[in-house]
Amino acid sequence: ELFVGPPELDAEWDDRGIDGVYRFLNRFWKLAMDSKDANVAETKEMVKIRHKLVYDVTQRLESFSLNTVISGFMEYNNKLIDLAKKTGGIDKETIETFIQLLAPFAPHVAEELWQEYGHEDSVFHTRWPEADEEAMKDDEIEIPVQINGKTRAVISISAETSKEEAIAAGKEAIADKLTGNVVKEIYVPKKIINIVMK
Repeated sequence: ELFVGPPELDAEWDDRGIDGVYRFLNRFWKLAMDSKDANVAETKEMVKIRHKLVYDVTQRLESFSLNTVISGFMEYNNKLIDLAKKTGGIDKETIETFIQLLAPFAPHVAEELWQEYGHEDSVFHTRWPEADEEAMKDDEIEIPVQINGKTRAVISISAETSKEEAIAAGKEAIADKLTGNVVKEIYVPKKIINIVMK
């Protein structure tokens, strides 16, 4: 019922909701078991997803948004499955963190997976994972490049790129469209580049 909506609201019971959660648990089980056998080293992307997952689940739990916790698990599971297709699996720490977060919602599945990962003690005897905000930061961001307020291109730049470098990269991406006099160059950090022309 947590998946249907906020717990404080009445919900119409629908057996079809069980199918979605069952599919999610099966997909996570498969990801965890495939990753266990693959023994993959962690990547920056895995670490970032892991810490974002911990942060999001913790925030949603603290605000009692239990239905969004469930949908968040599904969303992050899909991200990890997509990443595993490229890397051959997911690292042990990320899977174990997911299991710890999942435990209050699916205790039997979490406990079984925890033991599959070689732990003799219960998953409920572990500390709640903590998010590292530095690890969650995006290295690359996508920025729309506009001419007079209309988007003409989207570029990928480092999150730490300076204003001058961002504007230079933006102008390079739309060089063939810069036909007038440039009046103003606007860069809203990590959001948008706008070239004003006459």
